[in-house]
Amino acid sequence: SVVLAASAIMNAANDRQKAQLLPEIAAGETIATLALAEPSGRWDAAGVELTATKDGDVYRLDGVKSFVVDGCSADLIVVLGRASGSCGDDGLAFFAAAATADGLGRTPLTTLDATRRQARLVFSGVRAQLLGDVGSGAAALFRTLDHAAVALANEMVGGAQRVLEMALDYVKARVQFGRSIGSFQAIKHRLADLLLEVELAKAAAYHAAEVAGDESPDLPAVASLAKAC
Repeated sequence: SVVLAASAIMNAANDRQKAQLLPEIAAGETIATLALAEPSGRWDAAGVELTATKDGDVYRLDGVKSFVVDGCSADLIVVLGRASGSCGDDGLAFFAAAATADGLGRTPLTTLDATRRQARLVFSGVRAQLLGDVGSGAAALFRTLDHAAVALANEMVGGAQRVLEMALDYVKARVQFGRSIGSFQAIKHRLADLLLEVELAKAAAYHAAEVAGDESPDLPAVASLAKAC
């Protein structure tokens, strides 16, 4: 809601739309999600097949999105689609649709991590609001994915730090041959390697967050580096 959907709105919408959508997300009054990937599993612009057909002041969305985080519980769906009749990056745009809109079907997916639920969304003539302009979607997509990679890298660093702390607690408490296993040289070497890996990943993730905050043109490379670490 805060990272994926809000970043997409920040990168794609105009000022009026940001003022309309972001405050309720920030206040926790609206749960929002981002619908990007389709059944093919592709995350790039060329993999977008969901179509958006202009209908007066709104658009009608038709297509399928998969692996949508919190797709069944979200109030607002930010959707990447392609303007009907267009091809390539020129027709890509982001749209905002209410989860209660007619023609929207939501099915939960079975995932390994039950704390991060995902869903399959089927759009059948769903009314949606265009965010920004048609054709601006590709640039907004790439920037949103970079922001997502930075946030996820920092989340994973937090997990890695906690796992390291748990390992340290264990080697202090586990006793073998009358002494804690943390006193064995082989264990010390392994933990030193783990500490180095965590600190390197932490440095990369923190640097990526700083670059993202500065809106530097280096963000794509730095975000990829943080994710890899």
